[in-house]
Amino acid sequence: MTRKFTENRILIATHNAGKLAEMRQLFAPHGVEVVGAAEMNLPEPEETETTFVGNARIKAHAAAKATGLPALADDSGIEVEALDNAPGVYTADWAETENGRDFVMAMTKTRNLLEEKNAPHPRRARFCATLVLAWPDGHDEVFEGKVNGTLVWPMRGEEGHGYDPMFQPDGHEVTFAEMDAEQKNSISHRADAFAKLIAGCFG
Repeated sequence: MTRKFTENRILIATHNAGKLAEMRQLFAPHGVEVVGAAEMNLPEPEETETTFVGNARIKAHAAAKATGLPALADDSGIEVEALDNAPGVYTADWAETENGRDFVMAMTKTRNLLEEKNAPHPRRARFCATLVLAWPDGHDEVFEGKVNGTLVWPMRGEEGHGYDPMFQPDGHEVTFAEMDAEQKNSISHRADAFAKLIAGCFG
């Protein structure tokens, strides 16, 4: 039986302002006050797991324990079929540089690896998101979402973030980066996981 959410405040265990704004928007209809990790001066815990759920659990439990609030964390990334589902949990790592994250570099690396392998078209990929809602008593609930699509090159679109400019979701003629936020948020991997969270804990 999924535990129901009965509190009126939730901590989003992220320092990413864009992700926090997205979560505020998603929680708005449910009358829940959303606070971010940065507002609470929380450090970012080391993500030492090799799975999305493992890393999301680390972030959610650390935040719940530190603040006494229920905390929601997500871990997400892109899995490319022809690259044995890489970069997956290491999606952000592929973009790391000394001056912050460079996703154009990461997308270019991905494309070059596919070219080296002579990977056939269409080049299939999926975005995955895992949400973990943790309570201060150590209980948690896990919700997973995904969206399947094809990788395109050259990159297209100015919206979104991460790998959005090279990911064209199934059933659409445009990439995530060519969609406005509302359209993307209605079909994204995070929206899929979030709908399951709402149904499970708020329904």
